[in-house]
Amino acid sequence: MTARDALPALDLDLAQLNATIDRHWDDQIVPQLVEYVKIPAKSPGFDHDWARHGYLKQVVENAKRWVAAQGVKGLTLEVIELEGRTPVLFFDVPATGGLPANPTVLFYGHLDKQPEMTGWRDGFGPWIPVIEDGKLYGRGSADDGYAVYAALSSILALDTQGAARPHCIGLIETCEESGSYDLPAYLDLLHPRLGDVKLVIALDSGAGNYDQMWVTTSLRGLVDGTLNVTVLTEGVHSGDAGGVVPSSFRVARQLLDRLDDSRTGVVKPAAFNCDIPAERIEQASAAAAILGEAMWKRFPWDSCCDDGGKFTFVQPVTKDPVELILNRTWRAALAVTGADGLPPIESAGNVLRPFTSLKLSLRLPPPVDGEGALRELKRVLETDPPHNAHVVFEEGHGATGWNAPAGEPWLTALLDHASTTQYGKGAAYMGEGGTIPFMGMLGAQFPKAQMLVTGVLGPKSNAHGPNEFLHIGYAKKLTAAVAMIVAGVR
Repeated sequence: MTARDALPALDLDLAQLNATIDRHWDDQIVPQLVEYVKIPAKSPGFDHDWARHGYLKQVVENAKRWVAAQGVKGLTLEVIELEGRTPVLFFDVPATGGLPANPTVLFYGHLDKQPEMTGWRDGFGPWIPVIEDGKLYGRGSADDGYAVYAALSSILALDTQGAARPHCIGLIETCEESGSYDLPAYLDLLHPRLGDVKLVIALDSGAGNYDQMWVTTSLRGLVDGTLNVTVLTEGVHSGDAGGVVPSSFRVARQLLDRLDDSRTGVVKPAAFNCDIPAERIEQASAAAAILGEAMWKRFPWDSCCDDGGKFTFVQPVTKDPVELILNRTWRAALAVTGADGLPPIESAGNVLRPFTSLKLSLRLPPPVDGEGALRELKRVLETDPPHNAHVVFEEGHGATGWNAPAGEPWLTALLDHASTTQYGKGAAYMGEGGTIPFMGMLGAQFPKAQMLVTGVLGPKSNAHGPNEFLHIGYAKKLTAAVAMIVAGVR
């Protein structure tokens, strides 16, 4: 079967579709996202007093009001909030054009945000929306506060021209950036209402460039937690204790050596690694041919200037784009994302500190079991500590990654057609290094469903870091592409 043979018939006025979505973004979605950016709706992992602050509830209620005001025929909509859990927004829209109630398309997104981070440009900030050069800057704009608005816009654009489309539901959570630990309870609660899910569309992923639609084929897992190393009950004079009392920082360094090679970054324990499927290596090669040096040049590398005026830039782990793609999608990687016990430099006296605490983030290959890896990480770090130091690894969360099922011909054809129509280039496929626990949960609950994981996080969009932005033009085209794909589901 050729791609043309597999392509479902689409009875759409594409000019009208794009005009409707462009206008909707300009008049409705961008103003909503501007207000959304202003709200510090940090994920519960970064705001332990989230319930009292009420920001998560605020962004969910704002989204609910906007969705309700769109006038989508037959829409049912509610905010669900189980006791002690972060709220979710659930919407349900019946099929149109005489199509049966099933199959179902399930849209996914989230409204919780990463914390502030330092390093924002002057005049910019996590809660300061700024539109510049077609980009909306601010925390959560691209990761992924836009998702619920884009999902409804794609549905509304089809309904505006009376196009047939399947039953659509949406599940928008507020715990994703903390590992989605509240989500299983909501999936269990909503399972009888989800229907026969044929396609999941998750709008929470990345894009290799802004020239075509990017389809995520895999997501890494993640384990995190805090490594605490204590050697004294209080700080002491380093001149007196140096060479007698082991440095808590040195002990922590030794423990981290158990995890990765400090020269290469390669994670050593077999429990945190896996074999890479041949199909994913082939896709990485194809993506590398598209992206080339952009795989490493897109990052804001620091530089220094020598006495002769020559600038030298920090270098990537490797300049081989295939290896870089595999490193960030199918290989484990360790990062230290925070520290306690280290005073600011201006107030750091000659004291041998009593403890060092390091927040660890270990990305895992997609098939590695997150909970098992979390237990193994604790064992590796706490067993036989150097100098009998008091070492405790406070477990955070363990999330298993996700490897997409083989794409059915109808979906592959739709993706390529939608991307070519909207961007002028066919769809591209690549794994992502981030974690969306929801995909593994949905994959287990609906093993026969096809999965479309895509998003707007392209080069320099910098989710989780300073100067996060949403590329508005790219998001408009992605919304139209998604509408075309939804119209083709039968």
